[in-house]
Amino acid sequence: MTNPIESNHFKWLAELHKNNNRDWFNTNKPRYQDAHAAFKSLVSQLEDGLNDFDEIEKSKVMRIYRDVRFSKDKSPYKDFLAASFMRAGKYRRGGLYFKIHPGGNTMVGGGFWGPDPKDLKYIRTGILAEADRYRDLLNSSDIKEYFGGLRGEALKTAPKGFDKNHPDIDLVRNKQFLLWRNFDDKTSLSDEFPQIVLDAYKKMMPYLQFMTDTLVFDENGVERN
Repeated sequence: MTNPIESNHFKWLAELHKNNNRDWFNTNKPRYQDAHAAFKSLVSQLEDGLNDFDEIEKSKVMRIYRDVRFSKDKSPYKDFLAASFMRAGKYRRGGLYFKIHPGGNTMVGGGFWGPDPKDLKYIRTGILAEADRYRDLLNSSDIKEYFGGLRGEALKTAPKGFDKNHPDIDLVRNKQFLLWRNFDDKTSLSDEFPQIVLDAYKKMMPYLQFMTDTLVFDENGVERN
C-alpha cells in the first residue's frame, strides 16, 4: 500500500485556499485533476483495506464545488478533498469519513452525524440499558486518548422523555455521536499514512458495533422488525 498524495497536492490545496475563485481554478485545473486522481486512488486503497475487517457497500469521493445557495461564504470551492464510506447492511451502522486538508486539518472520522428521532431514541435507550459497558467504552484508550473522546452536538439538559435524575443521564445528552482524529501534514504525506488511516478506522469498530446493537436490538436483546 502506497500513499499517492504528494506535497504538490497539498501545495495546490493551500493555494486554492488563498485564490478561491473560478478564474484561478480554471487556470490551475490540470493540478486539480492530478490531485483528484491521486485522492481517488487513495480512497480505492482505503476501501480495499477496510474490507479486510469491515464491509463497505460503496465509497463516495465528494465534489470540490461548494453549495453556496444558503451560505454567507460564497467561495465556490472546498479547499480540501473528502470522501465517505458507506458500511454494508443493517448490522453495520454508522458512516466513515475522510478528508485531506493542509495545515494539520487532515481528518479521519466516523459515527452518527444526524440520527432521525426514532433512531436517536433507540440509541439513547440502548445506552442506558448497558450504561456501564458504554461508559467503559468511552473511557477506553482508543476513544479517550486516540480520538480525544466522543464529540458532537449535545443537549445541556435531559432529552425529552428521559428522567433528568437518572444516574447515567450524562451519557444520552448527545444528538451526534462522532469520533475523529486530525493528522499533521508530515504524517499525511508519509508512506505509512494509508495504514494509519485504516488503523484509526479499526479503533472505531467496537464503538460502531455497540451503536449498531442499540439500533438493531431492543433493550431486551430482541431484534427489531
